[in-house]
Amino acid sequence: MTNFSLNNKIALITGASRGIGEAIALLLAENGAHVILVSRKIEALEGVAQKIREKGGQATPIACHMGKLDEIENLFNQVKERFGTLDILINNAATNPYFGDMIGANEGHWDKTFDVNLKGPFFMVQNAAKLMAASGGGSIVNVASVNGIKPAPFQGIYSIGKAALIMMTKAYARELADMNIRVNALVPGLTATKFSQAIMDNEDIYNYAVSQIPQKRAAQPEEMAGAALYLVSDASSFTTGICLTCDGGQLI
Repeated sequence: MTNFSLNNKIALITGASRGIGEAIALLLAENGAHVILVSRKIEALEGVAQKIREKGGQATPIACHMGKLDEIENLFNQVKERFGTLDILINNAATNPYFGDMIGANEGHWDKTFDVNLKGPFFMVQNAAKLMAASGGGSIVNVASVNGIKPAPFQGIYSIGKAALIMMTKAYARELADMNIRVNALVPGLTATKFSQAIMDNEDIYNYAVSQIPQKRAAQPEEMAGAALYLVSDASSFTTGICLTCDGGQLI
């Protein structure tokens, strides 16, 4: 039988306070994982943790800013102290501070985007891999975007960063395979979250976006969670270095 069980697994999800990160955290907890919920604000995480506990699951919220390496170091110190190991990492946290033509962007837009969307995930994987290798292996999922494969209007810097995240996934997958650590990318299309609110709230932009999607709609966050569960479970034990696209057919 295909094994989607995560019993006795420790899973860390960044950007877990809402949207895709919250949906993934809820599903992983339902399948037996003790989930470590990570975001900038602990208050937002407490609500997600309560939902998980009410369903009989286990959750530990920890505040951490993905753009600050000292906070990432402190996060993993806490994980080592409290749990001693890590089995699953979901790099979901992201930012898109600039929505406009690349020619009008400034250094601050570039730095903030790459600090959170690429530098942070790079060092999250580095730290997670050390813990996973010491305990026999693990599974890592980087949440990218269809924009990393086909750049979207007014999201040039974001698209460049997500393309780099996809290549980072492949590079880490090759390097960590002999440590029994699998690294894959989840590639969502347009998803109805607060993160995509600028698109969802603009009728013209939204209509253009869904016109590019054969299913003619945006996804719900929960529609990404099943793909994440597959990638972190033993159901995908011979799968590493892939981009699992969930986009309603946009990239066909």
